[in-house]
Amino acid sequence: MPNIKSAKKRVKVSETKALQNKMYKSLLKTSIKKFKLAVEAGDKAAAEQAYTKAVSMVDKSVAKGILHANNAARKKSQFALMLNSLA
Repeated sequence: MPNIKSAKKRVKVSETKALQNKMYKSLLKTSIKKFKLAVEAGDKAAAEQAYTKAVSMVDKSVAKGILHANNAARKKSQFALMLNSLA
């Protein structure tokens, strides 16, 4: 355990940030899962709605530093291919 006051604060802050990142990553995975389920069900309207939500969550996660930009670009490309396969 740290003895210095600033080190104690860093431990608390890093734990809080880790929980926030975990929460946001869980929301991201949930939105992706909902999109994939809509695509598998063949429901184009629901898939389009879930697509916009998933892409938005991916972009926000890049801004927050949870995903790498290239990873996000790959995910969005895969989502677009899945959505276009329904047409």
